[in-house]
Amino acid sequence: MKAFPIFALLAVAVVCCSLLPEHAHATVVESCGDTRALVPIEENVIEISNCEKGPCKLKRRTSVSINQKFTPSEDVKSLNTAVFAKIVGLPLPFIGVDGTSACQYLFAEDGETQVGCPLKAGVPVVYKRSFDVLEIYPKIPSMTIHWELQTKSGRAITCFEVPAKIV
Repeated sequence: MKAFPIFALLAVAVVCCSLLPEHAHATVVESCGDTRALVPIEENVIEISNCEKGPCKLKRRTSVSINQKFTPSEDVKSLNTAVFAKIVGLPLPFIGVDGTSACQYLFAEDGETQVGCPLKAGVPVVYKRSFDVLEIYPKIPSMTIHWELQTKSGRAITCFEVPAKIV
C-alpha cells in the first residue's frame, strides 16, 4: 500500500514536467569563449529545432530553426548576424545567413509581434531565424556552429556555439 502514494507522486511529477513552459526544450549551448557578448549566455534561452543537446544533427534537405530569447542591457541600434561552422579549425560562413541583418527576425516576447530594430535596454526580444541544410552540403561528422548577433561595428550582443554534424 505504501507504494501507491509514491507511484501517484511520480505520476504527478511526470505530468507537471510535461506541462513546463517553453524553456523546457531549450538547447544546451556553450559560450563563445573569447567573445565578450553584451548579454551573457546564461541570460539567453536558445532553442534549435530537433536538438536539445549537441551534437545537433543537421539533416540535408531540411530547414533548421533557431529561437533565441534575450534581453539587451543597453540600447542597440541595429544587429547583424555572424554565423559560421568551425570545421577542422577553419571558419566556413553560412551562405545566406552570415553577414545579414538580424532586425527583420526580431520579435516581442510573445514571439509573434515583429519589433525589428532598434532594441531598448531591458526589453526582452526573441530572435527567430531558420536556414536550409542544402543537399549539396557534404556529410560532416563533427563541427562547431558559431552564432553571433552583433552591432555594425562588430561588437557581440549575443553569442553561442553548439557542436553539430551534417547527416
